Amino acid sequence: MESRVLPVYDAGAIDVPFVIAGMDERIDCDTRWEPHSHPTHELLWNDRGASSATIGSRTWTITPRIGLWIPAGRLHWGVMPAGTWYRTAHFGIDSVPALSDGPVAVEMAPLLRLLLDRLEDDRLTDGSRSLTERMVLDVLAPAEHELVVQHPSLPLVRPIVDAIAEDPGDQRSLSDWATELGVSTRTITRTFRSETGLSLGRWVAAVRAQRAAMLLGHGVDVDEVAERVGYRSASAFGAAFRRVTGATPGAFRES
Repeated sequence: MESRVLPVYDAGAIDVPFVIAGMDERIDCDTRWEPHSHPTHELLWNDRGASSATIGSRTWTITPRIGLWIPAGRLHWGVMPAGTWYRTAHFGIDSVPALSDGPVAVEMAPLLRLLLDRLEDDRLTDGSRSLTERMVLDVLAPAEHELVVQHPSLPLVRPIVDAIAEDPGDQRSLSDWATELGVSTRTITRTFRSETGLSLGRWVAAVRAQRAAMLLGHGVDVDEVAERVGYRSASAFGAAFRRVTGATPGAFRES
């Protein structure tokens, strides 16, 4: 995996001459972006494929449907598999207020994408650019659904976290884990709820949805994805995936 190192900036550390400026890149090999931060707010999304960004103890999945708003100065790192075509827009903090106090998923609606595409046109007059930027800020809003997983930090549940990260299809139940770790099921449940807000089962479903989104975003067949993330049928996988993401696997893959 290729590793890329970028600088760490505080919010506003560099004065920028723009309100919104974008860029894009097609990733040819699996790439890890080491921890970094920007002097500007960042909106990150993909034109093709799925990738991930981690901020603190939370990991978001980024797709053509769902982007991620990262406030200026916020340290983050990410992974982009080969074949990802990512897009990013940077917002000057003197011109654009933060969308939220922290990172937040953004629905990349067709209108928002069209407006951001329009800003890439060098032929825009100053008036047209200013109008388009105002329209971007008007339609920019947090998403109703997001693919995010909170990673528990307590050593007690680290074996579970590591095992599910290695194989989301791991079929061990709450009782199995309690026996293996020598604790009660109540202890595991209480730990996961305090650290993530979810039961073990709901947390595993979220991890599986993230892994499935990465596979679907890079063209893997729905039936194969279902098997690889631990569901016995495509229909069971579809129902679980939709509960987390608000979309069917087929619709997600087509996007």
